[in-house]
Amino acid sequence: MQDESAAQRLRVETRLAVLGRGSHLPGQPLNVPIVPASNFRAAPSGAAGREYSRDDGTPGWEAVEELIGDLEGGPAVCFSSGMAAIAAVLELLPVGARVVAPRDSYTGLRALLEDGAAAGGRWTFCTVDVTHADELAAAVREADLVWLETPSNPLLDVVDIAEVAAAAAAVGALVAVDNTFATPLLQSPLQLGADFVVHSATKFIGGHSDLLLGAVVCRRPDDRAHLVRRREVAGATPGALECFLALRGARTLAVRLRQAQESAGELARRLATHPAVGRVRYPGLPDDPHHALAARQMRGFGAVVSFEVGDADTADAVCAAVRVIAHATSVGGVESTIERRAKLPDQEHVPPGLVRISVGCEHVEDLWSDLAAALNAAA
Repeated sequence: MQDESAAQRLRVETRLAVLGRGSHLPGQPLNVPIVPASNFRAAPSGAAGREYSRDDGTPGWEAVEELIGDLEGGPAVCFSSGMAAIAAVLELLPVGARVVAPRDSYTGLRALLEDGAAAGGRWTFCTVDVTHADELAAAVREADLVWLETPSNPLLDVVDIAEVAAAAAAVGALVAVDNTFATPLLQSPLQLGADFVVHSATKFIGGHSDLLLGAVVCRRPDDRAHLVRRREVAGATPGALECFLALRGARTLAVRLRQAQESAGELARRLATHPAVGRVRYPGLPDDPHHALAARQMRGFGAVVSFEVGDADTADAVCAAVRVIAHATSVGGVESTIERRAKLPDQEHVPPGLVRISVGCEHVEDLWSDLAAALNAAA
């Protein structure tokens, strides 16, 4: 789209299809092609031009950044993985900065925070139960950066982004939101006051479990320059093929998410009545403790459902018994996946019998038949 104001008037499904297309001149390819080049012919002295991909980027990076930045409402920077994106945001902090993170959060974030704290106090951090308002508020008052993950992984806790952002701004703290589970289609953290939005584009944006890619979107243009510098000097550059695949996957994000979210809601409702299932965690359920906040803050409830069975052995048996759903880690693919998350390190807060399902694009009746049979066999 050459007219940015026209692009902003388009609905999100249309923007997913038309943005990040490169040149609109006649004879140019409709899709930005893969450019497998590390260096480019030098421009004349003093003239601007692309010379080395680590420093100057590639057409593929720029196309993905245009699309994700438009969806989130700020300038975007792509990285080689979601973890590289997280690391880039943390590296913007001064030495000794204080980070507040959710107790329930991505295990990679926790590992990175622990490594930084151990490395001569690169930063200090604390984890809080974000469902306890007083505990969260007290931690924010002492923070330089507040990291939020909402909905969280795997307990699907939901945090009031605007409330936390206002409290953080009052003490001069920054707020970063991992928006991977919600995607830009369901939640807009920058509009709610966040400073950074982080994505593992490996998940829902790519959507096909065939790439690693991360992205950071920032509210202030100056922060983009700092993030680009972190990518350049750390070498956390996205691959040409990965950008091509992520852009292709993002074209169908609205369609995939609509199907997956509808199925997730139906599975959550059926799980809530199954005799072998205890608590079901899904903000779309009216009796979920986060339902009212999620309904106000989000434009949908997502495609991830967590539920609890009796114990770890039963949960493992359910995961082993499914045949349509894949027993695998990660989320956001066209295929549904299932995993017992308490088996991972630093997940002591997760109930041992908790099972997380990322719902894909299969028919919901096939998913339910598979899941119900596994639950019945395990029980």
